[in-house]
Amino acid sequence: MTPFAKKVYRVVLNIPFGQTRTYKWVAQKAGKPTAWRSVGSILNKNPFPLIIPCHRVIKSNNILGGYNLGQKNKKKLLDLEKEIALCLKNKK
Repeated sequence: MTPFAKKVYRVVLNIPFGQTRTYKWVAQKAGKPTAWRSVGSILNKNPFPLIIPCHRVIKSNNILGGYNLGQKNKKKLLDLEKEIALCLKNKK
């Protein structure tokens, strides 16, 4: 695994539950602002997609983008996280 890939995974691990960020945002936070395509390639090879939440990374135009477990599953995970986050917020 490259040093940049490690940075990408660390950045993605810090995206809050129930929220999304763009490939461009991840690239910027990982130190290579123009490497958003590389971010997509790295996340496509994510060995632990349920632990490293790459489903929280979307395209800049708010389109979901790809997901190694399928785009339908990406949408389901995002919807579920948003619903859980809303429930937790309402209980406070």
